[in-house]
Parts: sequence; C-alpha cells; structure tokens
Amino acid sequence: MSGRRYPWDLRPVPWSDQPEFTRGMFEGVVLLSWGIAPRDKLATRRQLRAMGLRPGGQDPVAVLYFRNRAACKKVFANLYLISEAKPVRPMTAARRAALDKALAARRTCRTCGRDVGYYMPTSTRECWECENSEDTEQGAGVAA
Repeated sequence: MSGRRYPWDLRPVPWSDQPEFTRGMFEGVVLLSWGIAPRDKLATRRQLRAMGLRPGGQDPVAVLYFRNRAACKKVFANLYLISEAKPVRPMTAARRAALDKALAARRTCRTCGRDVGYYMPTSTRECWECENSEDTEQGAGVAA
C-alpha cells in the first residue's frame, strides 16, 4: 500500500491570518514542501545572513523539506520569520582579533611551527613538506 508520506493539510500558520495548505507537522513544527513557502515572510539561516539578519533566539516556525535525488536523501531546513529576525551583530576589534588568531592556528604547521599560508588538512595539521618527509622516512625505515 503506497500513500503519500506527507499529505496536503489545511491548517493555521504563524505567518498568516488565514489557514494555508501545508504538508502537516514534523516534530511539532509546520512542514512545507519545496516551492510553497512564502519567500517574503520565511527564510533559512543562510538567507537571513545574506539579508544581514540573524534568527535572534526565535524558534523555527516551519520546516522546509525537499528531495535530493542525486544523494537519494530528504533534506530538511528550518525556516524563520523575517519580521522577527534581528540585525547581525557588528564585528568588534576583539572578535576580529580572536578570528585572526583562530585562522592563523589553522595555517600553522604542527611539526615545523611555521605559517605556511594555506589551511592544512584537519587530519594531520601538517604542511605538505613535513607530511611528505615523514612518509619518505617511514618508507626508508621499513626497507632497511
């Protein structure tokens, strides 16, 4: 027996005075499918950030779902009210210094201790020279 997992449902929603068609509820939040969310009233975190806004502590009012056919998955994204969003906090000197320090740590080799100018792999945190020199030393030790 095959039926729709999320059938159409007419229900009241927080962003409109009138009931609207949705796909039911998902974990206690209104579920919307691709293309039916009002773009002028709801946005994802990334869309809010592109507008210079942040959720500002509000809970998501809806969940958007769509299928990624290439990955054979369903993708869920939280939607927030644009009217309730707050502006992004400005970058202060202290926040900028902390960010620069964190990014410098990602560029510093764990073995030789120098800033190599690129972000190293998180698995080794070593520059290409240190990583390759250890491989050749290990290979020479095994052969001997």
